[in-house]
Amino acid sequence: MGNILIYNKKVEEEGFLLKLCQKRGFVFTSATLENTVALLNSMPFTTILIDAELADDRALKEMLDKTPSLILTGREEDALKETARHWPDDRFVDYLVISPRPVDITRGERIVKIAQDYARLKSDVESLTLSKESMEKKFKRVYTEIKDIGSALSEGFMKQLEKRIALEARYIRFQKLKEKFENILKKLYAANDVNNLLDIVFDIKDLVQAGGISLYVLEENETLGKYLKPLVWDDAFLSHADFARHIALFLAQDFAATVARKGEEINTANAAADPGFSGRYQQQLKAPLYSILCTPLKHDKEVIGAIEVYNKSADDKVSKAGFSLEDQQIMRGVSEHISIAMTKLNLIQYDALTGLLRPDPFYEKVIQKIESQGKRRQEVDSYAMVMGDVDWFKNYNDRNGHEAGNRLLRELAGIMKTSIREDDLLCRYGGEEFLFFLAAVKNVEEATLLTERIRKNIEEHYFEHEEFQPRHNLTMSFGVTVFPRKELTEPGAATKALLKKIAGEADMALAEAKGKRFKNLPYNENLITKNKVCAYVRDKAAVMGRTGVLQGQERMIVEKRKSERYYASTLCIYKENGGHKVATTVDLSLGGAKFSSESQFPLAKTLDFFLILGSRANLLTGDVVYSQKVSPHSSYFYTGVKFKDLSSEDRKLLETYFHLLEKKEVQPI
Repeated sequence: MGNILIYNKKVEEEGFLLKLCQKRGFVFTSATLENTVALLNSMPFTTILIDAELADDRALKEMLDKTPSLILTGREEDALKETARHWPDDRFVDYLVISPRPVDITRGERIVKIAQDYARLKSDVESLTLSKESMEKKFKRVYTEIKDIGSALSEGFMKQLEKRIALEARYIRFQKLKEKFENILKKLYAANDVNNLLDIVFDIKDLVQAGGISLYVLEENETLGKYLKPLVWDDAFLSHADFARHIALFLAQDFAATVARKGEEINTANAAADPGFSGRYQQQLKAPLYSILCTPLKHDKEVIGAIEVYNKSADDKVSKAGFSLEDQQIMRGVSEHISIAMTKLNLIQYDALTGLLRPDPFYEKVIQKIESQGKRRQEVDSYAMVMGDVDWFKNYNDRNGHEAGNRLLRELAGIMKTSIREDDLLCRYGGEEFLFFLAAVKNVEEATLLTERIRKNIEEHYFEHEEFQPRHNLTMSFGVTVFPRKELTEPGAATKALLKKIAGEADMALAEAKGKRFKNLPYNENLITKNKVCAYVRDKAAVMGRTGVLQGQERMIVEKRKSERYYASTLCIYKENGGHKVATTVDLSLGGAKFSSESQFPLAKTLDFFLILGSRANLLTGDVVYSQKVSPHSSYFYTGVKFKDLSSEDRKLLETYFHLLEKKEVQPI
């Protein structure tokens, strides 16, 4: 714990900041510049919290540079961000909003903790540097003594020579060990996502000369209770499907579980004789387990995970003596810094592989967003939930390996994060499934259009090994469901159970998009197109029975069809100005189709176009009923086309395609 200084002239704000900092160090307060300068001259401080309006004083700014961590405080977040941006990039500067809101208080506590942890890390690195300089001086002195002794030819020459070699070898080993430890600390400090953090485990394995390494986080669910989930198991990064094989139940007789329960290290050179030698270690490790060193990962005093190394090696052979006390001390120090990094990255809320939200925190944030918009009386017609799934992911994994599959999921997560809007939310739902929350949509058409943009971004991106996929491309399918805001206006109406039911609707629509709901038809791989968007519609009359939708002063015409609509996106290819262009269907029926395109269609024109159904391109003809912008601010157009001269063969092809979608079997949950 270090010294914290609060410089603020407002008594109320000073009291607020004092409460945030009391648990993180010895807190000093000052309301004047003179007193602040005097305190900075009299003692060292690890963190300073200063009113942003007072931080520009030139004389004070020079003294602030000597303090590791600086936190700017105030009540306006935008002004704080702008002030923090002008400070140099090579030092720790953050901001803290003074507000009674629980979310701001929680963020403030976290910022103060991270600032103190950073100061501590910086102090550790500086101590190691000083230690290195001290050892270099000692070595030079010893080397001089050895050189003097070696210059005298005597009977003890060989012994002195051996001593010199031993000292030099010891010094070289110490230097290498120290350099590796420093590099690990630098990487831990620089880790800005989970992937960077997990990459460091191999450096730790090399540091203590181990044959294997595993890293766990402590989790809990209704089925298993508390358990340790391995993010890395015996040098391998695990995919979602592999977690279940390697977890350790909290109450099990198991090395990792025992360390998590007791919060104490285990170091044994005879693992097979220990009660913790569970079936996981006997059957699932790539090499027989002889020695193990397992260390708890703690946040404050609470265990949040464990790290363990296997089979100490010496001269490329397994050492019978196991891990030394020095190894134990190294692992203890490393685990402390890993715990800080894990807390900083908030692995309790985020998926370790992709860095996306996990399902439970995702639902909690959705509830917060819905309630927040209700309190602010924001004009939101509806919300949407979207379930996405990677097409033929098992084929990709089986052919290219789990590590390639993990890289693919990380890359997909990055594309999807950039494809959604600022207020939308995204989580990794499990395996290769992802769940979206679209924070504000007018109707199912708009939700489908937004999802279509995500689908298209993925389809057009090049992924490694995608040419070996069944369609020679890496794609995703999506299911959409929309639920109106008016159902959630009452406090507490938005619950996790309700959101899971809504996610189930999106999952049903996803099943249609993946071609999984055709139980009454023979299986035909060529008819399973995937790579599309299907929508779950609760109230079809609300969508199909409208003749018009008012938008401000405009009236958007919507054609009324007698036939049932199917909300699925498939490609439509048509001629324009001598070339071919591509549009995407929003919905289809036996009477016509609704397209989304980047250009406007001429009204009352007969249009010849190819509609892609399954693996076939079908030539159809239709009359353009309407074509106008999706909204005044959109660059896309909606076009309604009424089929013309539909042959019996065309009708049969459409009916077969609709049977595959099986909309008639989807009922609200």
